Amino acid sequence: MIYLTGFHAIEERIKSGKPCGPLLVAKPGPRARTLTVLASENKIRIDRVGTIELDHIAPDHRGLALEVDESGLGVETSLEEFLESLGKNSDKKDVLVVILDEITDPHNYGAILRSCDQFGVDLVISRRLRTAKHADVVTKTSAGASSWVCQAETANLPRAVEKLKEAGFWIYGADMKGEDVYSRDLRGKTAIILGSEGTGISRLLLESCDAVIGIPSLGRISSLNVSVAAGILFYEVMRQRKS
Repeated sequence: MIYLTGFHAIEERIKSGKPCGPLLVAKPGPRARTLTVLASENKIRIDRVGTIELDHIAPDHRGLALEVDESGLGVETSLEEFLESLGKNSDKKDVLVVILDEITDPHNYGAILRSCDQFGVDLVISRRLRTAKHADVVTKTSAGASSWVCQAETANLPRAVEKLKEAGFWIYGADMKGEDVYSRDLRGKTAIILGSEGTGISRLLLESCDAVIGIPSLGRISSLNVSVAAGILFYEVMRQRKS
């Protein structure tokens, strides 16, 4: 078991309807009252505990914590199920898939999920076991978005990319040296690969890209943080589709 301690993370997890609980409450207060009411409405058990006990269970708490089965934070779907659902929904012309290649910092992972939620990403694919999985940090940084964004894990990212290509997706790698993202038509079935914080996109994935796109910059530093770049890229996809 793991424990979520961020207010927004707990709130969104409860609202998502996924299994969770009990809600452990050590300190009264406006936020604690709000969450206890929400938990009660969703038939989630509420346990009153002492501060010392909660310190031991969830050291980073702010007076409350939500118990969550770690298995419920991982795979939401499989790539195969996702592609099958697309095949049944012929009216959906614009689809955005994000592939995370070795994103190991849980703060970056959470921030990317938050942008995915804001800009309508349809699926996030990550490598099984090797991506950041610090659930509490991820849920806090994502402000609870991790409870809503559809995610799939795979043992083989290059194979996942091939399956996306077979399904009609265009694959774009994100790199500051790539061609201007604003010059590319990102409508339709689009997949964007985001590489690791230190080394970028791995060679096999880079070779599978149809194109490499970058964000024009006037700064003296050579690159943007990966989560910041993700937000800009996702926004551009949304802007093109709305226009």
